Amino acid sequence: MVSKFTNNVMYHGKKSAAERIVYGAFDDIASKKGDPIRTFHEALDNIKPQLEVRSRRVGGATYQVPVEVRSERAQALAFRWLIQAARGRPENTMEERLSRELLDAAKIAEMP
Repeated sequence: MVSKFTNNVMYHGKKSAAERIVYGAFDDIASKKGDPIRTFHEALDNIKPQLEVRSRRVGGATYQVPVEVRSERAQALAFRWLIQAARGRPENTMEERLSRELLDAAKIAEMP
């Protein structure tokens, strides 16, 4: 799952840069919280959607029908949302942005 995530972080085929970003973020998480892989999985579980709405056309009218999300699609959406949110953060480096975003996403479960 980590290698799939690394491939999603990658820009223009620069896999070594993506690996440096992801593993640098994991090192940052390890120094702050502990196990980075566990934090990564907690963050993804918190972000993954359970339902999504799909358009269904019935008799000339279009309805938004809630549908369960397949696990592969839920994982892809979680990756996409996490990376997009990290890129929008104000920290200096992408490693910092990604580590803070993962920590924030993992904290959601800890909140009362």
